[in-house]
Amino acid sequence: MFIGLAFINPVKRWVNFSSEKKNDSSTIKVVSFNIKAGLMGKEEVLRYLKAQDADVILLQEDGGMEYPTLKGYNRTQTNGILTILTKYHLSNEKLFFSEDENMELQSGLQADIEIKGKTYRFVDIYLYPFQFEKKMVKLDGNSEANERKVKGVIKKLIPTFKIHQDQTKKIREAVENSPYPVVVAGDFNSVPNSYEYYHLSEGLEDAFMTSGKGSATSFHDYKFPLRIDYVFSSKSLKALSYVVDRSVSISDHYPVITEFSVSD
Repeated sequence: MFIGLAFINPVKRWVNFSSEKKNDSSTIKVVSFNIKAGLMGKEEVLRYLKAQDADVILLQEDGGMEYPTLKGYNRTQTNGILTILTKYHLSNEKLFFSEDENMELQSGLQADIEIKGKTYRFVDIYLYPFQFEKKMVKLDGNSEANERKVKGVIKKLIPTFKIHQDQTKKIREAVENSPYPVVVAGDFNSVPNSYEYYHLSEGLEDAFMTSGKGSATSFHDYKFPLRIDYVFSSKSLKALSYVVDRSVSISDHYPVITEFSVSD
């Protein structure tokens, strides 16, 4: 029984069944989506985002796309990887990098957004990818070939973990120094129960664990399930719903849609 209790939270980070949340206040709808530069169809991405009518949209790997159909949205400056769009006034934009300030290693984008009279800090995240190809993680009956694949995976893991450590440190500073409630969302390129998950969620709530139902799998390019997209928030923001929208396949990620209750 005690062993089972110890594994409840780790399991709930992958699969959860929350009860319905009642809402007696105004809400903020947030969409986080790695659109892979619209490679599977820019028009489809634009139509999808417009249909969501979200208050805040956090995009990863957007490739500097333009969003002509999202009229009325303010946008952060284009940097080729991360974009925040909102119907409200935004300020205090800031990009976070790994220690060497390499543009390829930008890890987060911050923007303070005033919504319905209150200001919130949104941090859009894209941690450095492990850059695995499918053939690298697919094992077959050849033991020598499998051994080479495992060594290749480990060779990529170690330097990427070091980069993630640097990126996580910069993002944590933005969260801890924020004078406002915080929403941290995006593509972490890390699974639940990882170093990245624990450190980036510290002091925050995982919206999926609060209001998610079913599986949180968000990356569907491999046959096995992976959750690498997250939405965390300050405890003053209560997640009413968390949906991984598997109705669309316009990227190798599914969009994540979260609705927060905002007290007056």
